[in-house]
Amino acid sequence: MPGAPSAYADQGHPVSTDCPASLAGTATCYTGQDANGAYYAMAIPKTWNGSLVVHAHGGPDLGDSSDPERSVGDLDRWAVMVKEGYAWAGSSYRRGGYGTRMAVEDTESVRRLFVGEFGRPKRTYVHGQSWGGDVAAKVVETYGAKHGAYDGALLTSGVLAGGSRGYDYRVDLRVVYQYYCQNHPRPTEPQYPLWKGLRADSTMTTTGLRARLQECTGYESPPAAERTALQQRNLDDILAVTGIPERTLESHLRFATFTFRDIVTNRLGGRNPFSNVGVRYSGSHDDKALNAGVERFTADPTAARDLSYDSDLTGKVSIPILTMHAIDDPTAFVQHESAYRASLDGAHRGRYLVQTFTKESEHSELSNSEYANSIATLDKWVRTDRKPTPQAIAATCPAFDRTYGTGCFYDAGFHPGPYASRVNPRPGGLNWPAMTAVQEKSWSRIDGVGIAP
Repeated sequence: MPGAPSAYADQGHPVSTDCPASLAGTATCYTGQDANGAYYAMAIPKTWNGSLVVHAHGGPDLGDSSDPERSVGDLDRWAVMVKEGYAWAGSSYRRGGYGTRMAVEDTESVRRLFVGEFGRPKRTYVHGQSWGGDVAAKVVETYGAKHGAYDGALLTSGVLAGGSRGYDYRVDLRVVYQYYCQNHPRPTEPQYPLWKGLRADSTMTTTGLRARLQECTGYESPPAAERTALQQRNLDDILAVTGIPERTLESHLRFATFTFRDIVTNRLGGRNPFSNVGVRYSGSHDDKALNAGVERFTADPTAARDLSYDSDLTGKVSIPILTMHAIDDPTAFVQHESAYRASLDGAHRGRYLVQTFTKESEHSELSNSEYANSIATLDKWVRTDRKPTPQAIAATCPAFDRTYGTGCFYDAGFHPGPYASRVNPRPGGLNWPAMTAVQEKSWSRIDGVGIAP
């Protein structure tokens, strides 16, 4: 592959390489590229406990090709797993852009490469973070049969409502923002339906988007100093109606712009998978005017089907699944966990799920003490077949905090409200799972269904 780093030259077979500084002297690290072009990284600790954690990363990152640095960066970020004695393997996926089933295939590919090179581990766990939580949950449904390739799953900060409902709050942001700001697009620019996120030929950059957000809301300005009265009212209305935290407003709008364009234009051939018909927006200074003036649209049924087939979860699982989520997660709201619980309960598989919640306010940077505690808890559950309680999990964390010193913040009594308590439901959106196993099987027979790798 022209221009590829030399460490990746032997495609399909791991090549020994320097470990990230966080693992220097404690592990042997490898990189490679699989048959589909996905770069990957692996690590085996010097004192290996014989088990493997296969990592599914979040995002999705945008771009046409696999990023060789992504899996190496993920290894560095999740070095805590290796420090706890687990081998680790993670894929960068074969390309950027949306594609949950593609990411599932690439995650399974790196597991098989590990087994082919180093032998079958005692136990294999899949870990997914953010959108990677959705990927890992679908790995479980696809490859996680009892006594199959995976023994358990750890899903952290997961986007577990799936693609067909998991981005509805960003759909709402896109239309509410435009109602107030009228600069994305501007009246003088080519117009397009907002469900596209951004027109295909636009040259707008993230810097340009931030400038428009600043122009309308003054979100980067101190409220009492440089923000105008109109900017403050726009900002107040957008935040109140959408429920999106101010500190992540820009990142959510970026997703509703660039990632929506990827989903619609690059993955669904210009078809619209989103709808806001029937949604009543509230919390503004004039809800009547907002609901009368906000742009409305209905999803193309085939586009909605394809996005659902690619990314929604059936809840049909057969192995232990442990989740961890910050109560004040500003990116993937904690109510995603309610959607996942409802999906497993709807599939009569709730007995396989334990959920934990922490009094943290971050999405991707939760405590290493908690991550170490979580993987140890999952491993014990699998080995002993004794399902843990949230209270027991919280009680074991301090032992790991003596090593990592990053804190234990569990709230063992917390239960999130329903998904619809945070995200405006669409017609039919109160029933879970969003895609049943029967629907999945039926749709799988349709030629070209889903999102192409």
